Amino acid sequence: MKKFLGWTLVIVLLVAAFVGYRQYRARAATEAQTAFQTESVRRGPLTATIGATGSVRANQTAIMTWQTSGTVAEVNVEVGDTVRKGDVLATLEQTSLSQAIIMAQADLVSAQKALDELLKPPSELAIAQAQQAIANAQKAVDQAQQRLDSLTSRARQVDIDSAQATVVMARDKLKKAQEDFAPYANKPEDNVQRAYFQSILAQAQREYDNAVARLNNLLGTANETDLAVAQANLEAAQAQLADARQNYEDLLAGPTEDDIAVAEARVAAAQATVNLARIAAPFDATVTAVESKPGDQVNPGTMAFRLDDLSHLLVDVQISEVDINRVKVGQDVVLTFDAILGKEYQGTVVEVPPVGQAVQGVVNFTVTVELTNPDEDVKPGMTAAVNIVVSQLEDVLLVPNRAVRFLNGERVVYVLENGQPKPVPITLGASSETVSQVLEGDLQEGDAIILNPPAQFNQQGGPPFGR
Repeated sequence: MKKFLGWTLVIVLLVAAFVGYRQYRARAATEAQTAFQTESVRRGPLTATIGATGSVRANQTAIMTWQTSGTVAEVNVEVGDTVRKGDVLATLEQTSLSQAIIMAQADLVSAQKALDELLKPPSELAIAQAQQAIANAQKAVDQAQQRLDSLTSRARQVDIDSAQATVVMARDKLKKAQEDFAPYANKPEDNVQRAYFQSILAQAQREYDNAVARLNNLLGTANETDLAVAQANLEAAQAQLADARQNYEDLLAGPTEDDIAVAEARVAAAQATVNLARIAAPFDATVTAVESKPGDQVNPGTMAFRLDDLSHLLVDVQISEVDINRVKVGQDVVLTFDAILGKEYQGTVVEVPPVGQAVQGVVNFTVTVELTNPDEDVKPGMTAAVNIVVSQLEDVLLVPNRAVRFLNGERVVYVLENGQPKPVPITLGASSETVSQVLEGDLQEGDAIILNPPAQFNQQGGPPFGR
């Protein structure tokens, strides 16, 4: 009997222990389930951005300094003025300029005049003179050729007879010209009739001399010296004719590019020296600082103005090598400023460098963003929070970033199934600061995923992107 009671007691205790354990397991599962924070998988739009910060700068900035010594004569601008490229901002007193600048002013006038003359089309007088030079040179060639021919060929009697007749006619013409000129020989040199008959007499004398020379050539005997001289004279005359023709062609063609370049270089050199006495705007800009005033004594390097091109405001931001391949020229940008509350500004990526820079082992790329809707509140030097929109997706499956964990080298989320966490491997696409796109994985819209899985299910836990 005692033995029976003993076994009965053991059985009762075992049953009580089993029931208690089942109740404990059920209560623990319920407590664990209620302790899990969950969020449903959903579908929706996704805007993926890359965030960075940078300072606003002008499109161009120039610090204008004096390049010579002198006394400031005029300052033509104030802070805030807009200027165009080439506008003169300030000048120096003429009396305070160096000798080199004063000489350059004179050189500039003469160099500009020479350039203007070079670029002028040839005058009718210059063309006529060039044509006359060709005619004179051609006549000299013909005469030299005739002289050489007369020495190298035996004269025919008919040529001698003709030459003698020409001498007689030329002598008669000369005598007539002498008689016509005689009444006016004692008249003043500026007398019109005297000048007329004198020109006729001179022409008649030349014709007579040429006729006599030709007759003598026909009657004479050539020697080696005469032939050499005649050949040399012909070659010289031909060279003069070639020069005359080339000069005429050059006159009609105008100056060469080299001639113009030399003349322009002389003007530019003189102008550059003259420009030392003034400061001009190198581009369209806004005057943001004025450091010179009339009467100031300045030296080379003395600051005068600061100019900023505020027509385009830019922000340079550092993007890590991990994200740079997602950044493209033309992407939209959203900018905010701590100094400008309640406003968002739009921008666009205008430059993505092909090469990064390593600083202490960290590689970053300097990406340039341009504001597309700046207003007067945005000023160079302000710090901007920049968000580059790298992708915009519609109706994609989304999971919270803080639910993603690493398990055995792959990304997973934990789905609550029958009260217990179940890991589901997933492949992610684009992401924002809070959610990521699910490209692959056994997830459906509405699935409850755990945001805080227990440690034993999360030995390799952590945010999905190393944050």
